[in-house]
Amino acid sequence: MSVRQVAILGSTGSIGVNTLDVIRAHPNRFKVVALTAAKQVDLLAQQCAEFKPAIAVVSDADGAARLSKLLLENKINTQVLYGPEALVNAVTDSHCDTVMAAIVGAAGLVPALAAAKAGKRVLLANKEALVMSGDLFMHAMKEGGGELLPIDSEHNAIFQCLPEQFSKEPNPRHGVEELWLTASGGPFRNTPLDQLASITPEQACAHPNWVMGRKISVDSATMMNKGLEVIEAFWLFGLPLEKIKVLIHPQSVVHSMVRYRDGSVLAQLGQPDMRTPIAYGLAWPERIDAGVAPLSLTQLSSLNFAEPELERFPCLSLAFAAAKAGGTAPAVLNAANEIAVAAFLDEGLPYLQIPSVVEEVLNTIPTSSASSLELILSIDARAREAAKAVVKDILCKH
Repeated sequence: MSVRQVAILGSTGSIGVNTLDVIRAHPNRFKVVALTAAKQVDLLAQQCAEFKPAIAVVSDADGAARLSKLLLENKINTQVLYGPEALVNAVTDSHCDTVMAAIVGAAGLVPALAAAKAGKRVLLANKEALVMSGDLFMHAMKEGGGELLPIDSEHNAIFQCLPEQFSKEPNPRHGVEELWLTASGGPFRNTPLDQLASITPEQACAHPNWVMGRKISVDSATMMNKGLEVIEAFWLFGLPLEKIKVLIHPQSVVHSMVRYRDGSVLAQLGQPDMRTPIAYGLAWPERIDAGVAPLSLTQLSSLNFAEPELERFPCLSLAFAAAKAGGTAPAVLNAANEIAVAAFLDEGLPYLQIPSVVEEVLNTIPTSSASSLELILSIDARAREAAKAVVKDILCKH
């Protein structure tokens, strides 16, 4: 059995840490050859000391100097690089065959695209790669000839419930009718609407079921996360947008479902633990121990499902509208949301103004064809500047 050579883009985030946890349990199957992080230099140094990758990447020169010093003290012979181009080097120069693409936000797009073009097995935990550049990314995967395995729990669940060849060649004879993405509904699914105006970042980041980073926790609360997942599912599985549904499922036990023409509905169930889809992606088509406790159905009191209230979750409506518009609209949606969420977390933007910022930017920037990476990145930058201006205007009025 050959040992898979793994590069982890975003190794200090929750997905990266969980990936290393699975790898740690299977040292004869996986070798870490590259690790990247933005600012968490101390944690990255600890990871390098344990896994001894060939390459480690941080965001800037100061971080690189500090990491180099820490590694030198521990006599760790890892090459330290920094900056956006170094993220691509982590993919192309580390001799990896598997890339965990787990950098949150638009920053993860370019290295994920590089992994696709290089024919790697891409474990996609960065949904922005498909949200911003779905057509380009899927074309790059096809040209590179690698394998694309979704790591988001919902898309991983759908992948497991679909026929083996469906993602490569969707065929009517497979009888797939609809994809049902489940959503916990976040911490505010039952909060009275008149109380949402006073929501704080601490409340928004307190997810009831999952342990996640701050940005994705807010996206879960607004359900923008689910909207981005709808766009991702559209590109991953090739079904029309109207065949992709969202269901609120507070228990987060059924991770998603596929409805078939004959009346069958296949679901993937499991504990709300990201190590399950990570282990599935790392070892596919085999299954390995993920370190996750067995699911005890007898201890579940109930499983509930409901349609989302769009009045409560306007970000979900905005995501569907951007998906329907196509082209550069999803990239604008994503960029504006990143700025709005950051402003909510750090600058005091009111919670209910997050969708207002996104909607205003979507209405400001015309949709065009997402024909090249350069154009997409240009639109992304333009949307961010527009969103910052909207945020500034709102904060001045408050």
